[in-house]
Amino acid sequence: MLVYTVDSFTDEFFKGNPAGVCVLGNPVSDAWMQSVAAEMRHSETAFLLGAGDGGPYPLRWFTPMTEVALCGHATLATAHVLYSTGTVPETLEFSTKSGILSVTRDKYGLISMDFPAKVLQAASPPEGLIAALGVKPVWTGKNVWDYLVEVESEEAVLATAPDFRALEAVDARGVIVTARASRAGADYVSRFFAPRVGVPEDPVTGSAHCALAPYWSAKLGSERLVGAQLSQRGGVVRTTVRGDRVELAGNAMTVLSGELHV
Repeated sequence: MLVYTVDSFTDEFFKGNPAGVCVLGNPVSDAWMQSVAAEMRHSETAFLLGAGDGGPYPLRWFTPMTEVALCGHATLATAHVLYSTGTVPETLEFSTKSGILSVTRDKYGLISMDFPAKVLQAASPPEGLIAALGVKPVWTGKNVWDYLVEVESEEAVLATAPDFRALEAVDARGVIVTARASRAGADYVSRFFAPRVGVPEDPVTGSAHCALAPYWSAKLGSERLVGAQLSQRGGVVRTTVRGDRVELAGNAMTVLSGELHV
């Protein structure tokens, strides 16, 4: 079984979000995949089965603690591995817990993923959320997975210093903190915290942009936007809203490759 570490949503090594990608020759147990994800220690490790049968390829994602229903950066990493290591069509399909996900690559190497939009509804923050983040909210909302908290500025996003123990008590997969960008080359900025699923701060979160893209598209009046995630590693997600779908686009870099011996 082959295993890779890929930096996603970046064109620089050691930036973006590192994901594990495990290419399976045969089905394995959920417990085994969870153990490998815990060993890899990336925010998500993707498990791909049937990489030679033409697709759609079964794909699952695990954090070090639990399986998740959708992961953008690990999907991008998986597509990058397939494009880099074999002869595959420019359009790939993955069969996942979030349905069939389509991925394409352009002539410049930019990989685009067709994901479901996860539209937010205005919601009062649950008890303890704002105190755990230490921010002054402009707007709060929630979708099926996460809370989103808009703050007044990019500087406020950068200054956010959560109490992760308190944030872990919030009943949600994660919390997005976001603001309109003040830097050149981006329309909005964000950070993503998910200690409840074993990821205190995720470097670059594709699935969070399934909420960020429609939210900022409505506020800024444009279907095509650029989101910068302001973690220590940093990364860029290009987003396009198409009805109830969101296209997430980015680059990826393979850092490590090898074989699993278990």
